[in-house]
Amino acid sequence: MTQQGVRWTAEQVLALAPDAASRKAGSKLGAAGPWSEAGSSDEGTVWGLCKGSGSKPYQTVIDVADFSGPAYKCSCPSRKFPCKHALGLLLLWAGDDGSVARAQPPDWAEQWISGRRRRAEEKRTTTGAESGGTSGDPEAARRRAERRAERITAGATELEQRLSDLLRGGLAAAEQAGYGLWEETAARMVDAQAPGLAARVRELGAIPGSGPGWPVRLLEECALLHLLDQGWLRRERLPDGLAATVRSRVGLSGSADGPPVRDHWLVLAQYDTADARLTTRRIWLYGAESGRTALLLSYGAGGRAPELTLPMGLAFEAEVSSYPGARQLRASLGRRFTAPEPAAIRPPGVTPAQAAARYGEALRDDPWLDSVPVTLSRVVPAPDGDSWQLSDADGDMALPLSPSARSRPGLWRLVALSGGAPVTVFGECGHHGFTPLTAWPEGAGDAVGLC
Repeated sequence: MTQQGVRWTAEQVLALAPDAASRKAGSKLGAAGPWSEAGSSDEGTVWGLCKGSGSKPYQTVIDVADFSGPAYKCSCPSRKFPCKHALGLLLLWAGDDGSVARAQPPDWAEQWISGRRRRAEEKRTTTGAESGGTSGDPEAARRRAERRAERITAGATELEQRLSDLLRGGLAAAEQAGYGLWEETAARMVDAQAPGLAARVRELGAIPGSGPGWPVRLLEECALLHLLDQGWLRRERLPDGLAATVRSRVGLSGSADGPPVRDHWLVLAQYDTADARLTTRRIWLYGAESGRTALLLSYGAGGRAPELTLPMGLAFEAEVSSYPGARQLRASLGRRFTAPEPAAIRPPGVTPAQAAARYGEALRDDPWLDSVPVTLSRVVPAPDGDSWQLSDADGDMALPLSPSARSRPGLWRLVALSGGAPVTVFGECGHHGFTPLTAWPEGAGDAVGLC
């Protein structure tokens, strides 16, 4: 259970918001005015009634002691997760000003929390029984894997021919052909059961006509796609780690079969990316004892938010298992032993020069890698013409911020946190620059989300 004597910070609560609009609306409901009968229990339940536009107040209840992160229930019609009422109630609880008193939960809150925990226990029991049972037909699984590999090989061969046709006809023709050609090619890769190839083809389609120098960018991406095709077609000749990376890049992720690592995991950052088909949530963890950084991926289809939610800046004890791959960053969250709670854990930092070298070393194992997770110590955000960079406070090196980072409001939170003084920053370092995700002030201080 979470330690009810220690409340979360407002920053940790707002990091759960699904979007900027929810963050703003939830902040307005973080005061006692619209709430009545708000309370909390020693078991980690927070509840309250929030006045809305109708005659009946919205019933909001939150399980902050859930091992997979806070769980929410609200009677409002919002499809966002968490809704603004859940965010507001958490902010009110985090404020610890007496507005959320210790009490026995009302019947409507008790029914939800009891049912949820009963279902969770049943799921754990069922999962344990299934893991001890017999697996499916291994021969049938082998035949399915072979058939899919054959389809991917056919798709990769076709894609190689299309890349050859593009280069023979000249890159200028790509701009005239429009996006339809790329979308049709991506659809062919989907039919070949190679979603990784399909995603890269769609990215190619956005490059022609995208600004000065687009032919060079298109040629670079075509070369990387050609390399991935050839890696798949010749995967039997590759080292095991690189072969696993190639399989993952074309869309065969495999299972998280690495040995479980039990550790106290700090939630470094959480953010979502979305397109018309899928919302992807990326959660970065840092193991206090192992010193390992791990990436959890969670998905939501059809505009729905992914289920897994872990508040930034909190830590919990759990087992994490790696997926196959050269660097084994992606992982699966296994058994959890404690709920997320505040912790003083911080990852050790490196200099900007060391961060750039780390990305270069990672490219040897995975040439298609966009970025690596890095914590920078003692850096100062500074303007660089029309852009921004993170300068080494003790040296003469700097890392430029990525275009996506420059367009986020988190840049100004980082500048305000620094105030010209050195800060520690966790983020993703890659060929587009550095994308800051979380920052800490020098000395003691809470983490500030920048996503």
